[in-house]
Amino acid sequence: MPTYQAPLADLSFVLDEVLQAGRQPVPGYDQLEPDFTGAVLAEAAKLAEGVLAPLNAVGDRQGCRLENGVVRTPEGFRAAFDEIKAGGWNGLDLPEAYGGQGLPYLLGTAVGEMFVSANMAFNMYQGLTHGAIGTILAHGTEAQKATYLPKMVALDWTGTMNLTEPHAGTDLGIMRTRAEPQPDGSYKITGQKIFISAGEHDLAENIVHLVLAKAPGGGAGTKGISLFIVPKFLVDADGGLGPRNALSCGKIEEKMGIHGNATCVMNYDGATGFLLGELHKGMKAMFTMMNEARLGVGLQGYAVAGAAYQAAAAYARDRLQGRAVTGARNPGGAADPIIVHPDVRRSLMDQKSFVEGARAFTLWGAELIDRAHLAGDAEAEGLISLLTPVIKGFLTDKGFDSAVAAQQVFGGHGYVEEWGMSQFARDARIAMIYEGANGVQALDLVGRKLAAGGGKPVMGFFALVKGAVKDGEGDARLKADFLDPLKAASKDMQAAVEVFMTRGMKDPDAALAGSTDFLHLFGHVCLGLMWARMAKAALAMQDAGRGDPAFLAAKLATGRYYMARHLPATALHLARIRSGADPVMALPAEAF
Repeated sequence: MPTYQAPLADLSFVLDEVLQAGRQPVPGYDQLEPDFTGAVLAEAAKLAEGVLAPLNAVGDRQGCRLENGVVRTPEGFRAAFDEIKAGGWNGLDLPEAYGGQGLPYLLGTAVGEMFVSANMAFNMYQGLTHGAIGTILAHGTEAQKATYLPKMVALDWTGTMNLTEPHAGTDLGIMRTRAEPQPDGSYKITGQKIFISAGEHDLAENIVHLVLAKAPGGGAGTKGISLFIVPKFLVDADGGLGPRNALSCGKIEEKMGIHGNATCVMNYDGATGFLLGELHKGMKAMFTMMNEARLGVGLQGYAVAGAAYQAAAAYARDRLQGRAVTGARNPGGAADPIIVHPDVRRSLMDQKSFVEGARAFTLWGAELIDRAHLAGDAEAEGLISLLTPVIKGFLTDKGFDSAVAAQQVFGGHGYVEEWGMSQFARDARIAMIYEGANGVQALDLVGRKLAAGGGKPVMGFFALVKGAVKDGEGDARLKADFLDPLKAASKDMQAAVEVFMTRGMKDPDAALAGSTDFLHLFGHVCLGLMWARMAKAALAMQDAGRGDPAFLAAKLATGRYYMARHLPATALHLARIRSGADPVMALPAEAF
């Protein structure tokens, strides 16, 4: 089975050298000095490598069981969950007022990557809780915060979000779950929700469900939706657990992957719920959780790919097969390790350059969230809103591709369960679907986000790219290998935006037919920008005689590979966008 080694050197490089977190004028970032962040990351790595990773295959093999209304999680999960609780990891970046440690979201994201790489299904239990906490923080009353947050931060209680219904996925306006007001100010929630991750389990004493439902007087569509806190056990006035609420898990879905996480059908039979946020403004409140969840899912895309890449690289160094075309590299053995073969090396470089670029991109996104929330930076708020569908969609599409490529390195062994590569591919696949399928992310990007704020965020992104090019073009080492390719890719993206601006109003199908291509084009430019920034940092370290020379040389070679082999894909995506809607919409529906 694969083993996992936390990428501590690379995480520290991005935090300390690329983002220079400890020197940023963001409240709380003065704590992010290299010695401190290094110590936190090292402790998280011990937990990821020694506790969570060994349970990854166990969770996949055993799955969850529904017994008499209670979901039993896989062997070892409860003990591991207790270690997460004892270490206060869920509260790392949550407010001290509710028992958290009050550190920036950036550091929590870096820790989260290691936990996801080690055991994605397990991490979902506390990951969803973290998102529910954020929603209550943003929209709850002081009484609601006091009642729920200390227990949820401590992981005595966990949280979920309940959106999807059997007949209504993305189109939440047609949901049927109802909320009937009661004389005491509470509501009775009745309906069924599906695909509820961690909807029922045996890890915590209570589960706080955030449920979308329609209350009277809201009108049709999403405008009539409200958000409710619906706990598994009602809470007494003193904060203790009261009677069981009228809700239950009716079924656990049998899934392709993430077997260690219980994906539940939840039945609400007049359950007591409490309005969270404003009446009939539930979508606004829920999007607080969904936006954080989407960045977290983007992280899942590359984090699982990163674990798969580690296994593939180790296998390629050890597996003997054939001889190098330029002469034997292992003359004393029966064959050479397969890593000598150019096509295997190409696959590994594809994986490595994606994972490292995606890591920098996601951590930059986390920094933007901190700037928006901690420093009130409106520009950062606009930019992360624009980038969220790209982080979610591009990184999960490419993360799945990367996991499959890692599986392919194993040949036939990659298709055999005992080697563990199948699990990476199966687990990575869900990230393209949940928290808004990637086609929806692309539609959101082109249909809403590009024009948001009068186009100011996307213009701000272009300005960032232009600034990066201008700042580094005096260094010949950067210009040819990194900045010239980035500049060309940015021009492709600007041309695509112009296509949407000139055609979009007249022919919306033309814009939407190119939406996925634009999401990928944008994603490549983002990773190109990250590689340019990483190259600049690596060269500065080399010039100053700092850092591990081998690490820095590998970083620069990997970046050059991405710029030469992947960034030119922007031209292909632009050509597809320019082809418009006709090739896509030519066939009548009955011809399919």
